[in-house]
Amino acid sequence: MLEITTQSIAIANGDLAIAAHLAIPVEPGTYPAIIVIQEIFGVNAHIRDVTERIAKQGYVAIAPAIYQRQAPGFETGYTMAGIEEGKRYKTETKTEELLSDLQATIDYLYRLPQVKPMGVGTIGFCFGGLVVYLGATLPEVKATSSFYGAGIVTGRPGSSQPALDCTSDIKGTLYAFFGEEDPSIPLSEVDQIEEALTNHQIPHHVFRYAGADHGFFCDQRTSYDPTSAQDAWEKVLELYKTTLG
Repeated sequence: MLEITTQSIAIANGDLAIAAHLAIPVEPGTYPAIIVIQEIFGVNAHIRDVTERIAKQGYVAIAPAIYQRQAPGFETGYTMAGIEEGKRYKTETKTEELLSDLQATIDYLYRLPQVKPMGVGTIGFCFGGLVVYLGATLPEVKATSSFYGAGIVTGRPGSSQPALDCTSDIKGTLYAFFGEEDPSIPLSEVDQIEEALTNHQIPHHVFRYAGADHGFFCDQRTSYDPTSAQDAWEKVLELYKTTLG
């Protein structure tokens, strides 16, 4: 693993300054870039840790605060109160604003001298898993890792139109990860996602983990499943290596 440096930065998107956690390898050179999208809990310790883990593998990694408009500086732990607050902010988001913020993040990355401007990867968890599914339609996104993205089949932020309807516009390769014991994502919805990706000939893999619950990748949650998390991590790194170099 590489030594990295981290910093808090702001991404300009019109009049909005999006707070973000940035992690860059110390060794001089240029690297592919990965955007990390939070759960409903903000850019908290878990999301910062994932961002830094990715950077240590040889990427410039950044986690923008997708609740910047609703709650600047928001982050919380995995409590019932945190869940309720995070869900409230989620309902205030809009797809077009989220995609605009993702595009602004890509533009920011492309201006960094350490970044190879040859396409980016994304990874998102929970609500972020839905956001990166939508973000996969942006032309610069070459690789998407969507973890337990609830709601892909049933809607999208600010609209009742399902995110699934955007599948035909996905530009790169998409890996999706689900726990078979996740009460928020029925396996029938996982099947619909896989069917849509197949029908639209999107390069993809859909991974189902027996016995795994929602949030199985997060080691700060009671639902953490280290075996499933490690397998998924290896597959994420494989995706980025094969699509981004």
